[in-house]
Amino acid sequence: MSESDTLNTPEDTEQQLDLWRTLRDTPELLERVAAEEGDPLRRQAALRKEYPGELVRLALELVTVRQKAAGKFEHGGQLWLTRQSFEQATSEPVARYKAQRFAKAVSAGEGLYDYCSGLGSDAIALAEIAPVVACDLDPVMLELARWNAEIYGVADRIEFRQADAETVDVTGQVIHLDPDQRDAAGRRHLRLEQIRPDLARMQDMVSTCRAGGIKLSPASNFGGKFPEAEVELVSWGGECKLATIWCGELAEPGLWRATALPSGESIGGDPLAAWPEYGDVSDYLFDPDPAVVRAGLVNALSEQLQIQRLDDADEYLTADRLVDSPFVKPLRVIDTLGRNETQLRKYLRKNNVGTVEIKCRHVPLDVEKLRRSLPLKGERSLVLVYARVAGKTRIVVCERPTEAEL
Repeated sequence: MSESDTLNTPEDTEQQLDLWRTLRDTPELLERVAAEEGDPLRRQAALRKEYPGELVRLALELVTVRQKAAGKFEHGGQLWLTRQSFEQATSEPVARYKAQRFAKAVSAGEGLYDYCSGLGSDAIALAEIAPVVACDLDPVMLELARWNAEIYGVADRIEFRQADAETVDVTGQVIHLDPDQRDAAGRRHLRLEQIRPDLARMQDMVSTCRAGGIKLSPASNFGGKFPEAEVELVSWGGECKLATIWCGELAEPGLWRATALPSGESIGGDPLAAWPEYGDVSDYLFDPDPAVVRAGLVNALSEQLQIQRLDDADEYLTADRLVDSPFVKPLRVIDTLGRNETQLRKYLRKNNVGTVEIKCRHVPLDVEKLRRSLPLKGERSLVLVYARVAGKTRIVVCERPTEAEL
């Protein structure tokens, strides 16, 4: 859902719409804001001599958000969006990946519904594969989404409709839902019982739609909440971006899946069905993709790649060879030390170490305090991995493989 404040009066909403429309009709103001440099307060004071104060503030905010959006969207520098709608929006490559999966559930000419459409990033991607009805409670966001659809050339494939996802009947529909996980003050909630639509409503939508996907934060408490659905964790560039609850015709009930983008490779299964081998630290250490970790599929990945786990309490994997997989980042093991800082400092001095990257998943560690205590005066760069190995904490000293090795 967009950042809609449902307590706004119709008069407030109309004033906001008028302000956005005025800004759209004043492109020279946006050009000046984007071109000028220096102190923001001084820039704002100078522009206020020529334009209304509210219009200047909105222009400054829009230009700032557009600069950030340029790295997330192909046309980020042109989009109409707010800070919060940008933060909640699905990035372009991830939205397009989801849309391709929706293509499996819609026949020629059939449409689908995008509820809580926000700035329109998902609706725009979905419109590339089918006609879309984009629904949001906030008229302002619907207008901005319409303008964004024009920028992408798909406005003729999207119908924009004001609707409340908490009350609509989705029976038989193909739906996408991006619930509002922030409250009116902008605070983010990870409990599905506290977001809008809430858990009970989402469960109802899952059970009544023909097919659908619900976008959730990967950190939210979705585990066990949708037993008849499929749960997919998606990463982009090694960062877990979202969880999608797939339901109806788009789901394999009970399946957990991890997908790594941009490769698009997926691994799926029952987190409790895999039985990995365990072993001591070998020649290479592998850091699993966070989507695999969040999906509980480290054991399945270990079986698939035929590499070992170090410990049940940690996700690091090991092998005597490099493996080629988008689901792991490899490190070449140099040494294994006990968790003894005196021993570690001696080791770093002896081996001419000047910089270290410190990694830990489950070992309690104040990384910055440790870094400040280390004698880093050499030229060599190392990676220190604090990991559980057969029940004990070890410091695995590593280097990143060269391009030639990979």
